[in-house]
Amino acid sequence: MPRGAEIVVRGAGVTYPGATVPTLQDLTLTIAPGEFLVVVGPSGCGKSTLLRTINRLIPLNAGSIAIDGIDIASLDPVALRRGIGYAIQAVGLFPHMRVGANVAIVPELLGWSRERIAARVDALLALVHLDPERYRDRFPRELSGGEAQRVGVARAIAGEPRVLLMDEPFGAVDAIVRSQLQDEMLLLVRELATTTLFVTHDVDEALLLADRIVVVNRGRIEQTGTPLEVLAGPASPFVERLFHANDAVIELREKARERQRLR
Repeated sequence: MPRGAEIVVRGAGVTYPGATVPTLQDLTLTIAPGEFLVVVGPSGCGKSTLLRTINRLIPLNAGSIAIDGIDIASLDPVALRRGIGYAIQAVGLFPHMRVGANVAIVPELLGWSRERIAARVDALLALVHLDPERYRDRFPRELSGGEAQRVGVARAIAGEPRVLLMDEPFGAVDAIVRSQLQDEMLLLVRELATTTLFVTHDVDEALLLADRIVVVNRGRIEQTGTPLEVLAGPASPFVERLFHANDAVIELREKARERQRLR
């Protein structure tokens, strides 16, 4: 499986039709191959918009985005999206299709052989801790919330993408399942070495998952750094308030240290 791609965002700007204030303003960012980057910030700050500009679901009004040195504006958007995994909070599984068929969608569009697709589906279900024999032929309505999220992640990486975009993927499940999914996500990303952009408004989740955190506020980057760097040296009063050093954050700091050590 190919390793992750480099993503370079230069001066990105997005202003929605009818809006007077830009959603993204002159945003510049480089994501290293295989990096797990978490974008955190309050609702409406532009973090989901940034994610959707990378697969061209939202067009840029200014600036550029390149994947491995190729400007995405020069690429066919359908072909671009087939090479990028995308997982969202709502999961978006097709209800009339069984789990195996949902996971197989992108490999089928890429023209893989039936044998390769079948092997890939079973391998991915096993990778996200769903027994293929038990889950392959189930419909989405027969899954729990956590199981559906696991299938959504499997589908997002089924085509062996070098870039994975995740927009609040665990926001709709309970705290216990969410913690399990976070742990599994860390193991999965280490194994696949896929460049991952993970959007959340949850500071705890950002601290636990990230190789590097990008704090966004009002369409601009307030700070980038490892979880420990952001905690130890907030770059602005906004970041300091967001990562307020109470007892819970101190505990998370210790967990973050341990996870960084294990990477």
